[in-house]
Amino acid sequence: MRDFQRPGRSVAVGERGMVATSHPLATLAGLDALRAGGNAVDAALAAVAVLCVAEPHMVGVGGDCFVLYAPAGGGVLALNGSGRAPGAATPERFAELGVTGIGMDSVHSVTIPGAVDAWCRLHADHGRTPLDALLRPAVALAEEGCPVHPRVARDWAVHAHRLSHHPATRALFLSEGRPFQLGDRFRNPALADTLRRIARSGRAGFYEGPVRDGLLRTLTNLGGLHAAGDFNAQRCEYVEPISTEYHGFTVHECPPNGQGIAALMMLNALNGTPAETAEDEAERVHWLAEATKLVYASRDAHVGDPRHADVPVAELLSDRYAAALRAAIRPDGALPFPPPVVPHRDTVYLCAVDRDLNAVSFIASLFDSFGSGITDAGSGVLLQCRGRAFRLQPGHPNSVAPGKRPLHTIIPGMVTQGGAAVMPFGVMGGQYQATGHAQFLVDVLGRGLDAQQALELPRSFAGDGVLSIETTYPPAVYEALARRGHRVEWSPAPIGGGQAIRIDRARGVLIGGSDPRKDGCALGW
Repeated sequence: MRDFQRPGRSVAVGERGMVATSHPLATLAGLDALRAGGNAVDAALAAVAVLCVAEPHMVGVGGDCFVLYAPAGGGVLALNGSGRAPGAATPERFAELGVTGIGMDSVHSVTIPGAVDAWCRLHADHGRTPLDALLRPAVALAEEGCPVHPRVARDWAVHAHRLSHHPATRALFLSEGRPFQLGDRFRNPALADTLRRIARSGRAGFYEGPVRDGLLRTLTNLGGLHAAGDFNAQRCEYVEPISTEYHGFTVHECPPNGQGIAALMMLNALNGTPAETAEDEAERVHWLAEATKLVYASRDAHVGDPRHADVPVAELLSDRYAAALRAAIRPDGALPFPPPVVPHRDTVYLCAVDRDLNAVSFIASLFDSFGSGITDAGSGVLLQCRGRAFRLQPGHPNSVAPGKRPLHTIIPGMVTQGGAAVMPFGVMGGQYQATGHAQFLVDVLGRGLDAQQALELPRSFAGDGVLSIETTYPPAVYEALARRGHRVEWSPAPIGGGQAIRIDRARGVLIGGSDPRKDGCALGW
């Protein structure tokens, strides 16, 4: 039980269903879907569609998604909804064009959006409520306007400099030349029309016809290599989840091309170490930071699209590999950082559980704040910059190639026990996500905290040459880490966000948590 004299949130409690998202309007839309007789898949789709309007800098129909779905009957399904490079995208073609790197504002950063295809496949296979009913709340918000919430307003202001590079983006996402502020109403009626097309026609409403043609015109006018065939070919796919055992639970992640493998590697490496057992906060942060450096170096060396590269999943998840990582961590000193990787900041994560205990773990992203900054005015679609994660050197596992999916940072998580789901969970925050998964599970499964307590703890991240720690850590932690040789900085922004729903099958109750770093909440009924 938490100390009610200290600031913090109580866990959400429900019996017939629960939804947890990073925005209250999305949580409400998901819960309404459950209360109207829908299942967890319906709730997740209603919620993510609202997020495309309410958190437009984070997520949209112009981005990607990944899903872990645990049916009530047992097992876990993984759906990879990541987009692919255009068929003309090769290192050689980029060299001919004089492209030596893919920046976030470059048209070459735009991969074919994968989210809508995945929505439609997930709905067709596992949904219950008609798609037009699920998208109705998002359509209404896009048409009539969505009030800007506090964290969204903060992010809009921080990243407003990215909104002037493209005329349609400037017209849509700036209000009289300034970022939308707390309480302003943001409208995107063109996106409302696009969502209606998707509701009527499914994936064809996006990947064929007027929406696709408008996106292609926008991209071609900027020099993009995209073609109609690239949109026609975009398909999500069910893939076999990867997993590891941790304190009597099975932790599931989507396989590569995502970085879920890094979260599992980190759990394996930290099992039985001071990261779980130390009373001293600096000691726990140190072990997490060192595991992050080692695991991320392995991730960047080996992980890419398995259809185009040999990713040694079994070896990376082996006990032998975990022991080698653990042995490389110095208890009293900091390791050097691996070479810097492509930064990635913005993601939304949500989860839902219905009365039958079907559980969905769902994550989606535009890759960076406001994606590529390229908007198609006719459809209201802001396009992602996921191609920024590709390498241009031939031979690398993550080298760009026709129809290839880049290394993905966004990862949903699912915990099972005895084959049954006990917790869909996820932690947002770009590159931080694999570390965030490990830190969250160490605190919940290794140290016995509830989901809300774990989400409210201070966070740290060893990335891009610096160990950033949130300002909620005591100064003594900063000083102790510096003495170990870490280059420490107070984080200038909150690190990540997250949601989780714990399923207590013995009592028939759902217990949810939602990160205070975001505007959202968990709600049950």
